[in-house]
Amino acid sequence: MHVVADPFSTQLNFITPLISGLADGAAYGLLGLGLVLLYKSNRIFNFAQGEFATIAAIVAFMFDTGTGWLPRTPYFVAIAIGVLAAVLVAVATERLVIRPLFHRPRVVLVVATVGVALFLIGLEGLLPYSKTASLRTISDALGVQSYVTQIDKVVVLDQDVAKLIALAALAILAFVFFRYTHAGTAILAVSQDATAARVVGISVERISMVTWAIAGFLGGVAGVLLAVPPFGSVSPGSITGLSLTVAFSAAVLGGMTSLPGAFLGGILIGLIQQFANADHSFVPGLNSLPSAQSEVAVVVVLLAVLLIRPRGLLGRET
Repeated sequence: MHVVADPFSTQLNFITPLISGLADGAAYGLLGLGLVLLYKSNRIFNFAQGEFATIAAIVAFMFDTGTGWLPRTPYFVAIAIGVLAAVLVAVATERLVIRPLFHRPRVVLVVATVGVALFLIGLEGLLPYSKTASLRTISDALGVQSYVTQIDKVVVLDQDVAKLIALAALAILAFVFFRYTHAGTAILAVSQDATAARVVGISVERISMVTWAIAGFLGGVAGVLLAVPPFGSVSPGSITGLSLTVAFSAAVLGGMTSLPGAFLGGILIGLIQQFANADHSFVPGLNSLPSAQSEVAVVVVLLAVLLIRPRGLLGRET
């Protein structure tokens, strides 16, 4: 069968997927960074990371709308409360689940994070809110236009810019934190050799709690960024179901031992997804698929990178 591709459009086939890919990739990078951080420090694949994000989005929505018995709060206060809720849930997970099992085999801890994710999904279903909800955009909250600018007649939405700003700001903060603060240096030390870190007086338990709090914060920020229109919404387990596997792919692509790799992997996965959706008709193989072009493209690129460089683009041998 001969497939005739539509004419190439700069707006539809390049600029639009570029903007959307960078924005989505920023959120994936934040989720991936939390995954990498916990893997480096605890050697744990945290399957509850997506639920930290979901909790943040749901709590932010409930406070923003005054759902149930909760008071309605200003938009940015609601966002802050949602992110704080994600941090508290992450710290509670570390204190109540991870720490008692800390000296058990790593696979036990991984299964425990799956249990936490399932528990949080059930808890989210009990919260008094409409079970599919979207956060207001920044433009709606401020009462301004929904786009920042236009590039060749393609609008750049405010939430896309917010995602990129959040990624850039947190990337800079992460660099400063791990390079110049005692806590950041201690986290890196524990990730290299926990026994040696104990010898020099570093509390591995305290560092573990700090690390989980940071992972919760990153997940919370990603959650509120993923839950805004026109494409974002949140429901129990939604971010785990739709974005966690993508974030894992981003972390593996960038390198599970590399914090910058998580950012890079997230951006690349976002771009691959959007360009595969927009340009699959021009790519041999993808143009014959009835659906799931973005998923196939991600898998192909991920496998190619891992076959050539198993530790990921920026990862190191462990």
